[in-house]
Amino acid sequence: MPTRRQEKIARVVKEAVSDAIANHLSDPRIEAFVSVTKVEVSADMRIANVYLSMFGGTETAQNKTFAAILHARSRIQGILAEHSQSRFCPVINIHKDENFKKSLEIMKLIDGLAAEFKDKDSVDQEHD
Repeated sequence: MPTRRQEKIARVVKEAVSDAIANHLSDPRIEAFVSVTKVEVSADMRIANVYLSMFGGTETAQNKTFAAILHARSRIQGILAEHSQSRFCPVINIHKDENFKKSLEIMKLIDGLAAEFKDKDSVDQEHD
């Protein structure tokens, strides 16, 4: 269970990384829309694991986008240091968030099944 301090630092990291990706990186490889889905801060608040989801474009474009962001990690770290008001700025580790993509796929499957049942019910009612 994260402490309030960890949650506060995680919130600052999330805002700073989102701002850096959206406004301070001008890499042409960033083609997909990037969202910071989760930030986990270690107990000593020295390390922050940042999880990103990429939307839009092909799988190749999303991989290029992720590679560009990894390449710009030091630039993002510098922007985070400017935003941070604590004595130490956590070192960021950037990861792909595959859970969000899996959740979207599951929601699509559920919607498809719901539509099938709705169609079957309407066909059954027409026959009665």
